[in-house]
Amino acid sequence: MRPRIVIAEDESITRMDLAEILTEAGYQVVGQAADGFDAIEICKRQKPDLVIMDVKMPVMDGLQATENIMEENLAGCVLMLTAYNDGEFVNRANDLGVMGYLVKPIEEKTLLPAVKIALRRNQEMHQYKSKVIEVEKKLEERKCIERAKGILMKKDGFSEEEAYAYLRNISMKKRCNMGKIADMIIRSTI
Repeated sequence: MRPRIVIAEDESITRMDLAEILTEAGYQVVGQAADGFDAIEICKRQKPDLVIMDVKMPVMDGLQATENIMEENLAGCVLMLTAYNDGEFVNRANDLGVMGYLVKPIEEKTLLPAVKIALRRNQEMHQYKSKVIEVEKKLEERKCIERAKGILMKKDGFSEEEAYAYLRNISMKKRCNMGKIADMIIRSTI
């Protein structure tokens, strides 16, 4: 599936040039905006993989729009595009978590590598977040099992090994995850 990109740039010629470069490179441009407000609205509808966002735009600037997009998780990542190489803009963009910062004028030879890297880094971040969620879930399940073992040890006088074996046996007999069995035991004592 081709990566989906939204372009937010108030200069229509620049916006069209970017769209042409990206389309010819095999990307899917799913929306174009002339201001930050419209960029947010397009992102709400399209959920793009990447937003190329100009900093200075009317109605709502790119930094404000990026903040909203990032807070609401409306796009995979944002690549800032600006004529300003000011440290304040760079620092604010960095604080917002953008994947890159390109200074105009933009050429194909600088745009395409930046887009490719931003998309790849976003994919890696998504994988890391998924792994963290999985590890947190396993940790919570482990805590639940430990708590259920403690309840069984106290209530039925089991040793730790016996309590674990009891949980495992019920899990196998009922063909149910041990964490769910442990949760049911905990709930039954509340």
